[in-house]
Amino acid sequence: AGMKLRTVAGGQMAAEVLEPEHEEGTESSHHENSPPELTHHQGHNYEHIRDKFLNEITHLPIPMWAVGGIVVVVLVLVACVIICMIKKCFGKKKKPKKVRESKTGRRKKRKDDEGETGEKVRDEEKEQEKLGKLEFSLDYNFTDTQLIVGILQAQDLAAMDMGGTSDPYVKLFLLPDKKKKFETKVQRKNLCPVFNETFIFKIPYSELGGKTLVLQVFDFDRFSKHDMIGEIKIPMNSVDLGQPLQQWRDLESGEKEEQEKLGDICISLRYVPTAGKLTVNIMEAKNLKKMDVGGLSDPYVKIILQQNGKRIKKKKTTVKKNTLNPYFNESFSFDVPFEQIQKVQVVITVFDYDKLGSNDPIGKTFMGYGATGVGLRHWSDMLANPRRPVAQWHTLLPEEEVDAAVKAKPR
Repeated sequence: AGMKLRTVAGGQMAAEVLEPEHEEGTESSHHENSPPELTHHQGHNYEHIRDKFLNEITHLPIPMWAVGGIVVVVLVLVACVIICMIKKCFGKKKKPKKVRESKTGRRKKRKDDEGETGEKVRDEEKEQEKLGKLEFSLDYNFTDTQLIVGILQAQDLAAMDMGGTSDPYVKLFLLPDKKKKFETKVQRKNLCPVFNETFIFKIPYSELGGKTLVLQVFDFDRFSKHDMIGEIKIPMNSVDLGQPLQQWRDLESGEKEEQEKLGDICISLRYVPTAGKLTVNIMEAKNLKKMDVGGLSDPYVKIILQQNGKRIKKKKTTVKKNTLNPYFNESFSFDVPFEQIQKVQVVITVFDYDKLGSNDPIGKTFMGYGATGVGLRHWSDMLANPRRPVAQWHTLLPEEEVDAAVKAKPR
């Protein structure tokens, strides 16, 4: 009876703890040759976990189709990541070449397109650009070997000034030497000026064929560089000089050429205030412009002391033959009282000596009243160092440019 109670008690305990195993317990009592107890418990645990998982799934708030969809999306994302990684690793080496080729092709095409567009724009600009026209005449005097050029008038010139007008004048010379230059008078505030001026180039007819006559129309400006309105180039071998020629021609835009290099000159200045004595020493020049047919020049220097546009004194150096780098070292003294030293100008001009014709100016510079840049600095250094010579290199400028600056009132 005690055993029974224990069995019953054991059975009750088993029933309370593991209800599903109650029948299996009775079954196992019939099979005495069954596997060991460990195997029985493993199978029992697996079934219990499976039932528990299924039970939990059925009690989830998300429906089963949604769970399946999430799983599919996750798998697709993982697959995409893997494919991208494979492409990145294995397709990297082949791509750049094609990309480079296509990009180069695109760039070439773009450049070609831009080139065509640029040319069209430039052509259109040329068509639209109206600079005006000039009437001139040409004749040749075979007896005196003279080319006679008449500058008659201009019409519809481009306005270069702020007020919508221009102050035109015409500059003319023969290329390639540019040795002889002429200029008409300035016509103030006039876009249709009448010049009626004649200029003569003395040149043998045999040499004329290789020359080009250039007529340049400029807008005069007192305080800055003169602006070119336009130009006409006439190759002399294309003109029949057997009879006089008179015609109108449209002005073309002139190429903005760099400032022609005329050379440099070294000058020493010394002023003694107590004695009122100014000493100008012309030391040397270098890289002067070639003025003669042989590619050289015969330079000399003219020094002018002036005040209020009036020449007080004029002096000049000796001529140095066949050189573009002359050495002078010649001194000239001027009497300038201390109260006048701030009002005078020293104008230096380098000329090319010509035995037969007129002496041509190579370039010019000035110091003193109204000077700017190097000219002003040199003059100031001289006054700051009385009784001591102060040397300075000056760049030679075109004669007309310096003349305009000398006449202009300081601002």
